[in-house]
Amino acid sequence: MDKGGGGGGGEEGGGSEEGMEVKKQAEEEISESDKKLKDQRNKAEKGDKEKGERKRENRRSGSMWRGGWALSERLAINVSGMRYETQIRTLAQFPDSLLGDPQRRLRYFDPLRNEIFLDRNRFCFDAILYFYQSGGRLRRPANVPLDVFMDELRFYELGEDIMARFKEDEGFPKEEPRPLPDNEIQRKLWMLFEHPESSGGARIIAIISVMVIVVSILIFCLETLPDFRVEKELREQMAYQAFLAGNNSSQIPMSSPFQDPFFLVETMCICWFSFELVMRFTCSPSKMSFFKDVMNIIDFFAIIPYFVTLGTELAKSKGATPSMSLAIVRVIRLVRVFRIFKLSRHSKGLQILGQTLKASLRELALLIFFLFIGVILFSSAVYFAEVDSPETAFTSIPEAFWWAVVSMTTVGYGDMYPVTVGGKLVGSMCAIAGVLTISLPVPVIVSNFSYFYHREMECEDNQEYTHISTSLWEEEEGGEEGEEGEEGPGEQGDRVPLEGGTAYRGICAPLNGTLLAGLCAGQTGVQSVGSVYPLVTQV
Repeated sequence: MDKGGGGGGGEEGGGSEEGMEVKKQAEEEISESDKKLKDQRNKAEKGDKEKGERKRENRRSGSMWRGGWALSERLAINVSGMRYETQIRTLAQFPDSLLGDPQRRLRYFDPLRNEIFLDRNRFCFDAILYFYQSGGRLRRPANVPLDVFMDELRFYELGEDIMARFKEDEGFPKEEPRPLPDNEIQRKLWMLFEHPESSGGARIIAIISVMVIVVSILIFCLETLPDFRVEKELREQMAYQAFLAGNNSSQIPMSSPFQDPFFLVETMCICWFSFELVMRFTCSPSKMSFFKDVMNIIDFFAIIPYFVTLGTELAKSKGATPSMSLAIVRVIRLVRVFRIFKLSRHSKGLQILGQTLKASLRELALLIFFLFIGVILFSSAVYFAEVDSPETAFTSIPEAFWWAVVSMTTVGYGDMYPVTVGGKLVGSMCAIAGVLTISLPVPVIVSNFSYFYHREMECEDNQEYTHISTSLWEEEEGGEEGEEGEEGPGEQGDRVPLEGGTAYRGICAPLNGTLLAGLCAGQTGVQSVGSVYPLVTQV
C-alpha cells in the first residue's frame, strides 16, 4: 500500500514538472513573438520616418528645381545672349514680381544651361536688375523709348504701384477716376458734351463746337476791317460824345446793331456756347469741381463780353445814356479773343503747350530774372554813356528800358539807338549778353516740349504688338502641381529620368530637336547613357 502510494506520488511529481516545462516553453514563445512584433513595429516606424524624411527632402529639392534654384545662392539670367548673375535673396525682395517668384520664373528656366533665358531687351534689363539691387529704385535708360520700357515693366510684372510711381516720375498726369452722374440721362449727356472720345455722337458735337469757335474768331477778326468798322466806330464815338455833352443819344440817327450781320452771327455762336456750358453744368456730377476747372472758367469768360455789349446796345436803343466809357467797351470786346483757348479742349497741341509751360515755370522765371537784371544794368550804362550828347534819345534810365529789352531780345526796332562811342560799346555788350542770357534756359524749355510731344505721340500708338513667348516649358492644361503633391515616379528629387513618360512630358518636349532630342524621345526598354540626369549643377 505504501509503495503504491509512493509510486503514485512520484507520478504526480513528474506530471507537475512536465507542466512547468510546457508553461515555460509557452511563455518563451510568447515573449519571442512579442519581441518580433516589437521589432517589426520599430522597423516599420523607422521606415515610415525615413520615408517621410526622404519625401520631404525630395519635395524640397524638387521645389528648388522648379524655381530654377542652383545649389549655390547665385542665379544665372540670360537676356538675349547677355548673361547676368545675381543672388537669390536680391530677387526675393520683390516676391510678387516675375523674377522674384520661383514659380513664375520656372517657365523660363533652361536645365541644360542651368540658367533663366529671357528673349527681351538687354538695355532695359540693366534697369530692371538695378531695380532689384537697389531695393526699388527704377530709372529708365536714356536710349530706351518710353513705350518699350513700359512694355518691359509689364513683362517683368513689377506691380501697379511701381508702374504708377514710374509714370509720376516721367511726368504723366495722375489718372484720377472720372466721376459720372448717378442719373442715367445726365450720365449720357455728360459723356456726350464732356468726353468727345466716348461715342460717335460726342465726336460730332465736338466737331460742331470747334467749327463754331473758328467762326466766332473769324467774325472777331473780320469786323475790324476798315470797310466794316467805320459805321460801328462812328456810332460808338457819337454816342460817347453825346454822353459827355449831356445829350440823349437816341436823337442821333444811327442804324441798329441788331441789323449788323456780324452781330447776328456772333449771337448764334454765343447761343451755342451758352447751351453747351449750361448742359455741362446741369449734368456735371460735382458743381464745385465744375467751377474749379480752368476750361470751364475760360468758357464762362468767353461769353461774358457778348452779354455786356448786348446790355449796352439795348440801353442805347431805349434812349438811355451809356454807362461805360469807350475804352472799357473796347477792353471788354478784346476779351472775346480768349475764345481761342476753347480750342485747347479739343486740341492736343495746345494741351502739350500748356503742359510745357507748366513744367518750365522755373526756367521761365529764371529767364525773366536774367532779363530784368540785364535791362537794369544796360539801361543805366547807356544813359550815363549818352547823357552828354544833345541828340541822344536816352533822356532817363526808364526811357532806356525799352531799348534794353529790344536789344537783349535781339529784336532791334531802331527807334532808339546810341550815337556816342561809349553808347555803341554798351549796345554791343547788351546784344551779346542778351543772346547768352536767352540761350541758357531756352534749351530746357525746348527739351520739355519735345518730351511731352513724343510722350503724347507714343501714347496715341494704339497698335498692339505680339511679343514672341520665351517660355521654355509647355503650359499644362491641368495647372501647376501644388507643393504637397507627389514628386513623380521614384521621387528622385532634383534628378529626373530623361526618358520621362507622361509625368515629365513638360520637361523633355521643349528639348525636341536639340542636343537632348535623342534622350527625350521616350525609347522604351532602352536606358540612355546615365539613367538619370542632374538638372541642377553648380553655377
